[in-house]
Amino acid sequence: MRTKPLIRAGLAALALAFASGAALAESLKVGYLPVTGHAKFFVAKEQGFFKQEGLDVELVEFVNSADGLNAVVANKLDIGAFGTTAPLVHYSRGADLKIIGGIMGEDAAIIVKPENADKIRSVADLKGKKIATIRLATGDAVLRAALKDQKIDWKKDVEIFELKSPPAVLEAVKSGQVDAGVTWGPHDIRAERQGLKVVIRTGELQPGHPCCRLVVKSERLKEGDTWDRFLRAILKAEKFAAQNRKETIDAIQKYVKLDRDILEQGYYSPHLEQGTDPNVKGTQKFWTTMVSSEFIEGSRPLQPAFALDPYHRALQGLAKEQPNDPFWKQKLKAEQERNVL
Repeated sequence: MRTKPLIRAGLAALALAFASGAALAESLKVGYLPVTGHAKFFVAKEQGFFKQEGLDVELVEFVNSADGLNAVVANKLDIGAFGTTAPLVHYSRGADLKIIGGIMGEDAAIIVKPENADKIRSVADLKGKKIATIRLATGDAVLRAALKDQKIDWKKDVEIFELKSPPAVLEAVKSGQVDAGVTWGPHDIRAERQGLKVVIRTGELQPGHPCCRLVVKSERLKEGDTWDRFLRAILKAEKFAAQNRKETIDAIQKYVKLDRDILEQGYYSPHLEQGTDPNVKGTQKFWTTMVSSEFIEGSRPLQPAFALDPYHRALQGLAKEQPNDPFWKQKLKAEQERNVL
């Protein structure tokens, strides 16, 4: 006769335990761009990696890096990944930001109408041209540095129009309002399918350049192991995406409303670098090119912008859990090579 009350008591205790666990999950607002390069956010959410790390993550969409970084600076987001240009511009102006990791690298391209493809084959051919970019996008800064290398003054020798989003850039090129446009993946694929031509990729101009750094306000680093756990989830997502193509594209489709084949071609592209580490070396080089091209003043030293411990602890922990896994061995090697000034 006492069995049913005991069962009920056990179920009640189990329900309470689950409720307590849910209550203890730490809530985070994470800013992203609706692009294939941000797939690790989507995979970590849909595959439950954030939950495994005790995080209740709300993904907040932005159409460009400038707006997203403004939200981080204004404390409207806990963390975001918004290009390399946007965080470095804010940092150069005195913002108290820390780079703790990355989401992607490269993956931007210069597009033109097909009749202009033979006329614009190199950066030098852009002199005197009208160029559309996305405000504070990584590809924008790479282009300006490349123009400077060609002795082309981007302030005088070309006309640069900073637009709001990749679709706006595609439309400006298609309509003939500009001679060329700089966009990011997978909108380069969309451009080609709409009859435009990719003539230059930013990976050719600055091989291995970083994009979309994971950025937090400095004060947020004092909050225990939050960012260790966050980066563990992102690293798990990176590994999962490398090994599970169908499920990865399923996750991306929930956040990027484009055809599935475009998403697959975009994410598994040879032009998209997938590392989660801060890529200190690459970011330092990017900073140097921004300074030399007069995009920023660069009087502030860059080293204080990095907080490397969370990524190091996250990676070390995962590697110890699976010491023979070649994926983690490769990540450990990359950390040693890329994350030093």
